[in-house]
Amino acid sequence: MDRASILIEADELLAKIDDSNLRIYDATIRFFRKDTEATAFEQYQNAHIPGAAFFDHQLFSDSTNPYMYMVLPEDALAEQIGRFGIAKESEVIFYGIDMLPAATRAWWLLRYAGHNNVRVLNGGLATWRAAGGKIENGTNQYPPTAFKCSLRPHMFVNKNDVLAAMNNETIKTEYTLPVEMYGGAYIPGSSFLDATDLMKEMGSFKPADDIVSKIEVDPRYKQTITYCGGGIAATVNAIAHLMVGNENVAVYDGSLTEWMGEGLPTANIKDEK
Repeated sequence: MDRASILIEADELLAKIDDSNLRIYDATIRFFRKDTEATAFEQYQNAHIPGAAFFDHQLFSDSTNPYMYMVLPEDALAEQIGRFGIAKESEVIFYGIDMLPAATRAWWLLRYAGHNNVRVLNGGLATWRAAGGKIENGTNQYPPTAFKCSLRPHMFVNKNDVLAAMNNETIKTEYTLPVEMYGGAYIPGSSFLDATDLMKEMGSFKPADDIVSKIEVDPRYKQTITYCGGGIAATVNAIAHLMVGNENVAVYDGSLTEWMGEGLPTANIKDEK
């Protein structure tokens, strides 16, 4: 995949905003929100791209799993995608409000489910405004439809896959958060690439040349596994790998929340100083 097949810029979206086949979703997640601040849904209600609906990540997460944002089983995922009005032929655009990782997580989920025509609005609502795009308030919903998954199971890995990767020199495990988070803990053997090094102020991907300079293309690695705290920021890095031609990349869905919650082995950056 290349950058143009993953991202859409605001001027291109402006030119096709009236296309009835479009399905646009505000996929914002507000991490570390204070109780007095607006929720992501309230932000959406106050200002969104005309016609856009709100993509609630909780509804696409397995409520039976003790860890947040774990992907739904296949049948439930297909049902939820259809309920949100996405059919096989729909052109889907995800965006965020200063929160690119939430949009890339939504993109990753839909690609995993087998949908092909899906992109992320680079820069989100801010670039839409800057390009002269109109804003509306209130809420929208697309008519429900039927969706059948054609899963790409290689796009997610689980804890057992990561445990096996620790002893496999052909698999690269990449930590995508600042190393100080989670008390400096990380999965042993990991490389480090902070997702913020790939973004401009959390809202958009950096230019293509900057992405290329950050992402290692090494033929020794047959697979790259990205992880973070809960499988959100890891999708930024995973998509960046796809952009530069590292096609065999997977996201560890449970990431450190599950890994540490299950008492699996960790290293600590503090011990190395």
